[in-house]
Amino acid sequence: MTRPIENLVKRKPTGGRSRPHRGRRAFERDGYAIEPLVGNASSRTARRRGGVFTSGVVFATYANVSDNSGKATKSKILSVKSSPANRDYERRGVITLGAVLETEAGEAVVTSRPTADGVVNAVLASKK
Repeated sequence: MTRPIENLVKRKPTGGRSRPHRGRRAFERDGYAIEPLVGNASSRTARRRGGVFTSGVVFATYANVSDNSGKATKSKILSVKSSPANRDYERRGVITLGAVLETEAGEAVVTSRPTADGVVNAVLASKK
């Protein structure tokens, strides 16, 4: 999906068309948002400024779940129960920061950003 270059594709005060004086730079490229779902694990890499590569989760099967004592275990994700980011994400099962997951270890709250960190980390939810 292409987006116009900011402040370059505007109209002149007279109403005439203003043409951009340069093209789009590589760092201005736009892409589609990654919306991590529960499924067979896969990730996507992207090149950032400075030649740095980052990875983002596209599908996740397991989460690193830690309990109150600090011990972390690899636990299978069964479903997404709720998402504070967006009600539509909750319905579609998108994994975001703060989402409540149903795992084999129990209910867990996601503490990482799967699209930025490339991994799903979670903490067991406290029982009330």
